[in-house]
Amino acid sequence: MIISRTPVRVSFCGGGTDVDEFAFVEPSGGRVTSIAMDRHVYVTLNPRFDDSIRVSYSSMEIVDALDDVQHDLVREAMRLTGVISGVEITTIADIPGRGTGLGSSSSVTVGLLNALHAFAGRQASKDQLAEEACHIEIDVLGAPIGRQDQYAAAFGGANSISFGPDGVLIEPVGLSDQTIDTIRDEFTLVYTGLTRSASRVLDEASVDSNDKLARLRAIRLQADLARTMLESGELTALGALLNEAWLNKRGISPSVSNTEIDALYDLIMGLGASGAKLLGAGAGGFFLVHGHASLRDRLTQELGPAIGLLPLGIDFDGSTIIHGGGS
Repeated sequence: MIISRTPVRVSFCGGGTDVDEFAFVEPSGGRVTSIAMDRHVYVTLNPRFDDSIRVSYSSMEIVDALDDVQHDLVREAMRLTGVISGVEITTIADIPGRGTGLGSSSSVTVGLLNALHAFAGRQASKDQLAEEACHIEIDVLGAPIGRQDQYAAAFGGANSISFGPDGVLIEPVGLSDQTIDTIRDEFTLVYTGLTRSASRVLDEASVDSNDKLARLRAIRLQADLARTMLESGELTALGALLNEAWLNKRGISPSVSNTEIDALYDLIMGLGASGAKLLGAGAGGFFLVHGHASLRDRLTQELGPAIGLLPLGIDFDGSTIIHGGGS
């Protein structure tokens, strides 16, 4: 049996500038500052006794041919790696399924590729995993998404990631041990209880294309500020920057927010947060919130213990094979 473990990601600033339509035409390209979170997607892969394919996720499939697999990420990852029959694949996660704003779909793709390559007796590099995941999601399946999720999932850690026609550049963000601990204490993910299709939100046109371009340029510059603040440990200033990033994002598409999300944001800020932003494409998923360590207790008291609050711990390993595969 092969088991891969792949982190999801939390993007501080820069989301949206990793989309090819922006990154490939802007002179400075796109840039994102993000952290791979210590919440994971697990993929298990085991040979079957016959040539059929069994896939277990929120649904369960047993089919005789690759083209009959309905899970598009599984089907195309199998096709790309050449493992096309006689396998049983299961995906499970530490977080809710799609639509959380944590890039979980790309984590699934990266984890699938890692497990399938290991099953075939190959060890894939992190660059290879990210590039192949981008190819499947963007080129093959046509998802209107960017490239940050795949690289964050594959590499892990805290990174400044640049995107442009010359490729993708990963630059690790230097974090002191104290900053790593403080990030975990002061940054909290708050679940909205809403999920949405990132592709659907990202596919919607901006009301004003010139305004959208100006906002994306501002968001890219915020990614550089976020990196500087992380490296210097200025986390309260970074929290305030989240507000600016959220306001810019809200102006890009009318579907990014709604009445429920706006009400939760106002409540979070009213409890003393220094900043908050909705992660991912918007319209649901998790808020990333910064505040004093005591804020988490106030959030629990106000929202109830079932709301789903997660401290922001960091995964420095990226996608790894944790069982089997000789790794």
